[in-house]
Amino acid sequence: MSAAIHPSSIVDPAARLGEDVRIGAFCVVGPEVSLGDGVVLESHVAVAGDTSIGARTRVWPFASLGHQPQDLKFRGERTRLEIGADCMIREGVTMNPGTEGGGGLTRVGDRGLFMVGVHVGHDCLVGNDVIMANNATLGGHVEVGDFAVLGGICAVHQKVRIGAGAMVGGMTGVEKDVIPFGSVVGDRARLAGLNLVGLKRRQVTRDEINAIRAAYRAIFFGAGTLAERAAQAMESFAHSPGALEIAGFIAGHSARSFCTPDSDQE
Repeated sequence: MSAAIHPSSIVDPAARLGEDVRIGAFCVVGPEVSLGDGVVLESHVAVAGDTSIGARTRVWPFASLGHQPQDLKFRGERTRLEIGADCMIREGVTMNPGTEGGGGLTRVGDRGLFMVGVHVGHDCLVGNDVIMANNATLGGHVEVGDFAVLGGICAVHQKVRIGAGAMVGGMTGVEKDVIPFGSVVGDRARLAGLNLVGLKRRQVTRDEINAIRAAYRAIFFGAGTLAERAAQAMESFAHSPGALEIAGFIAGHSARSFCTPDSDQE
């Protein structure tokens, strides 16, 4: 094991440090912490509890990772925080571990960018390649799919699901589930369309984008209930992986219902 540790930092001897870990000034690393190869704690970073940080993730000053969750029901039970590889965790970010009532695990995927002041609450499951802009906040038990983008100062209510590739606008309050590839805005989020920019950046083909757009219109502006339209879309757009992902998301379990478009968008 080789690690460069600034003499002002306190690293418990029981902590597990990978190769080429760098720990800057005034950091505190607890006994149950695991830092993967190449992890960098810039300075003034506090990592506690049963927390693992994946290889090459870089953490900036005043981040707090793995400390007691902000849940009054927490009674000191053993729970966990897992952070993936190649993440950038900027200044003042907080990520809490899970709770017994929520499954005991908060998990953050690979290659995420978490800008200044982001909060990931207890029992959240955050996918890969997620971007959360300054001061974006996830309440407890939130699920965020791969490649989702959350704008600055947005707030996601507990138990909400944010689908893969979705875009949440800045200062948006999200109380209901957001479909994959959906784009939501507003003080109380409404579905404003699809995140076409995100789809194009991921090099989704024109035919696939057209199929997703057609499925979106069929699901949200057709006859019948939302569930009925989603079921019909699974048959009508069986050739489109993206359309099936949206329809399957709606068919899945939801604790909060769904963000939908205003009627005048049709």
